[in-house]
Amino acid sequence: MKAYTYDNLPGDQRLPHDTTPNSTLVTLDQLAQIGVIYHHIPSLDQVNSLASSRGYRNRDEITVSPAAMGDIYETKVKSFFDEHLHEDEEIRYIRDGAGYFDVRDKSDRWIRIRLEKDDLIILPAGIYHRFTTDESNYVQAMRLFKDEPKWTPLNRAEELDANPHRKEYVSQFLN
Repeated sequence: MKAYTYDNLPGDQRLPHDTTPNSTLVTLDQLAQIGVIYHHIPSLDQVNSLASSRGYRNRDEITVSPAAMGDIYETKVKSFFDEHLHEDEEIRYIRDGAGYFDVRDKSDRWIRIRLEKDDLIILPAGIYHRFTTDESNYVQAMRLFKDEPKWTPLNRAEELDANPHRKEYVSQFLN
């Protein structure tokens, strides 16, 4: 895992975007301050233990690649990169490949988090974020859920400031 400030330069979303002098490393403590939890977990037994301790009862797996998704791949990757939030925690365990989760910091700047095989990330409900594969165009991830599997993105909009999950996130981590 590597976390750093995103350079905001135009270009392919799948590139690292860490090339400017203003791009600085972000620590695990800094991620925790905005509610992002990271684990390196080399075994499925350890994932199962974490899932049990956090009450994740369901899971599925997704492969994001042109081979797995066919003609919809580019459209899907672009939609994952739209800034959004969820009303549930987002938990992803990378089984293979690599990708980026971008999250907003306390100053509303992007932090890019590169995840590879055996990395697990937990994003709190209400945090604005987005996802993309890296330039390899391949990631296989396990998605964990507390209840029935669902993935409902709410794209960033002013009216989301009143969303109870967003308000709770702001109250707990941004104030």
